[in-house]
Amino acid sequence: RRQPAGCGFLGFGAQTTLDVQFDGNRQDVAVKSENGTLETLPLFTDGNTVSGTVWITPPPGKKVEHQGVRVELLGQVEPYFDRSNTSNFLSLVRELEGPGEVTGPLQLPFDFGGGVAMPYDSYIGLNVRCRYLLRVTMARGFGGKVTKEFRLWVRNVLPSPAVNNNIKMEVGIEDCLHIEFEYSKSTYHLQDVVVGKIYFLLVRIKIKHMELEIRRRESVLQGPNQVNEMETLAKYEIMDGAPVRGESVPVRLFLSPYALTPTYASRNMANRFSVKYFLNLVLVDEEDRRYFKQQEITLFRASLGAARQGPSTGSEPGAPGTGLSSPSSSAASNNTPAPPPAESAAPPTPANSEEVPAPA
Repeated sequence: RRQPAGCGFLGFGAQTTLDVQFDGNRQDVAVKSENGTLETLPLFTDGNTVSGTVWITPPPGKKVEHQGVRVELLGQVEPYFDRSNTSNFLSLVRELEGPGEVTGPLQLPFDFGGGVAMPYDSYIGLNVRCRYLLRVTMARGFGGKVTKEFRLWVRNVLPSPAVNNNIKMEVGIEDCLHIEFEYSKSTYHLQDVVVGKIYFLLVRIKIKHMELEIRRRESVLQGPNQVNEMETLAKYEIMDGAPVRGESVPVRLFLSPYALTPTYASRNMANRFSVKYFLNLVLVDEEDRRYFKQQEITLFRASLGAARQGPSTGSEPGAPGTGLSSPSSSAASNNTPAPPPAESAAPPTPANSEEVPAPA
């Protein structure tokens, strides 16, 4: 599979091309880039062999002199707000050709050997990205060079956890609302289903409907500081109408339609960033006041084709999920999607929304 690229520099004309073809019948994945376009990239995983051929094609009838050709395999974590602070956690170099000239199509094989360490998943987020790339460089005279980069996409599979406890909590507002929610487990793979129940033990508020949101919090470490960004990836209505005391509402939310990644701890992402997921239970009363409770869950990839990648649309400012919130004056969203497998992005919370946690 070839990834072509044209380039021009001095005698290296606009019609000269650098191509890369990876060895093997490798799977391709469609990835949404930072600008929202879809790219098709070769898929790798930790420990794979990275080898192939670099193709150099000069303009017909012309020769191109060079001072050598090399190929680099790089893994980088790059914060968008400070690209000068990009860090390399993988850097391998192979010299393919000494000084000479190219008079016709030239093929240069490369091989970084088996067992290349690619421990971190590729990731494109709101403020940071983790990427792998193959950089081909042809050195020219007078200190010049021609460089082209070809992206790789890396996914890694983890085994199911040996212990996967359920989540059970009781929360409420004194003398107004008392509910108990229970989810069957705390760790899910990307194709999993969230199953649970909501029990209403005390209801003295006129509830209009109830929603379950999937939220992602991205935290980027920048020296002593940390940049946090919360976005709502899904909003699913699980109840329409007023509940009564003693009523229970089942929860069944499919994860596969949504653009999710595994949970990433900062220690597992070169100590540069982390990604966490939360289930956010939201109750809306007849005056459009919102009450919420947020609970962290862990996601992992069970198979290489488990989920679409890339940034998702419809971000939402995050509120601290430490308790069932007090009512807010913001209007409830009426843009709740239909049940899975339909897919949509949640609209942002209005700017004047304030959610202050109340005691559990």
